[in-house]
Amino acid sequence: MAKNVVKKIKLQIEAGKATPAPPVGTVLGPAGINLQEFCSKYNEATRDKMGDVLPVEISIYDDRSFDFVVKTPPCAFLIKKYAKVSKGSTNGSKAPVGKLTKDQVREIAEIKLPDLNAYDVESAMKIVEGTALNMGITVE
Repeated sequence: MAKNVVKKIKLQIEAGKATPAPPVGTVLGPAGINLQEFCSKYNEATRDKMGDVLPVEISIYDDRSFDFVVKTPPCAFLIKKYAKVSKGSTNGSKAPVGKLTKDQVREIAEIKLPDLNAYDVESAMKIVEGTALNMGITVE
């Protein structure tokens, strides 16, 4: 008999640093799953991407078991990482705060391609460029 999904929860947690303390504990505690088990499985699955913020989609079943899918890092996080800035511009493209090269945009697009609504890298690059411009990061 197939398990019924009771709840789906989406979180963004730093890779390899999930703990049962807030914010993870406060979101997953009421769902009734074993927090320590989730944290150890998540940390093991994301150990190779330490330092990145990774979205995770957790499916909780009626018998309180769970499984999760780790997604690629958010586009804005990757843009800030590659442009070496701490945050985007408050005025968007009117006040640039950093620069990216076309090669860096291609790298980000290749990383994000599985999670983007695009069929090829060129389309994904346009999505990444649009996000970068809205963050005040110019593309050369």
